[in-house]
Amino acid sequence: MDERPITGLDRREVRLVEHRPAWGRLALGVRDDILRAAGDLLEDVQHVGSTAVPGMVAKPILDLAALASDEADIPEIIGKLIAAGFMYGGDGGSDGGHLFMRESAPGVRTVHLHVVVSGDPQWEDYLVFRDLLRSDARVREEYEALKRTLLRRYPEDRAAYTSSKAGFITRVLRSAGAVAPEEGG
Repeated sequence: MDERPITGLDRREVRLVEHRPAWGRLALGVRDDILRAAGDLLEDVQHVGSTAVPGMVAKPILDLAALASDEADIPEIIGKLIAAGFMYGGDGGSDGGHLFMRESAPGVRTVHLHVVVSGDPQWEDYLVFRDLLRSDARVREEYEALKRTLLRRYPEDRAAYTSSKAGFITRVLRSAGAVAPEEGG
């Protein structure tokens, strides 16, 4: 039996674990923390990513997305979330929005929070991709196979592992009508 905690992964490591039902309960607790800290500035907070998909292997890091009402609120949101124990990782723009992390120890990430502003298509992408993984076994199986392949290829390079999934995610979102076709393609 794996004695490691149910969440937490060194920021450089890639590891996949079988789905843990406790992830949903933990994500609700994190969501409550986020709403207590900055709820008046947020329209919604959702559990997204593979830990939100029952039965799917995932990195043991909870992914959440939050929708900010207004770009002008971002500095205040940053301050409130830092005060609530999150670390601010900067603005990834169209590559994830404003990133916040929680750690259980230095460098051991337990939560990734992506804050995007109302009107940003990334919000819909997070929800559509999560819901497709939950409802479409074929997409879920393909994504899981890709993740396992990338784990073997990039066991200690999380950035390469993550960026290598982007094409699959874009293709799935495009087929669902959530992403506009590329120019000329």
